[in-house]
Amino acid sequence: MREGIHPTYETLEATCSCGNVVTTKSTKTGTMHLDVCSQCHPFYTGKQKTMDTGGRIDRFKKRFGGRAK
Repeated sequence: MREGIHPTYETLEATCSCGNVVTTKSTKTGTMHLDVCSQCHPFYTGKQKTMDTGGRIDRFKKRFGGRAK
């Protein structure tokens, strides 16, 4: 590999709005401020609201289930 053409790979400190601090490596150095992280995102914490799709499927079958080609 050629010398001097690759960017430096240094430590980056990412701080979330919930206060969680993640230290990682990146070509961008310094600090980064995040809106959500794996500690506060609803998908990862299990607080995500799921939609009731059963009613939608039944409504679809009721409207279009009896039609034949």
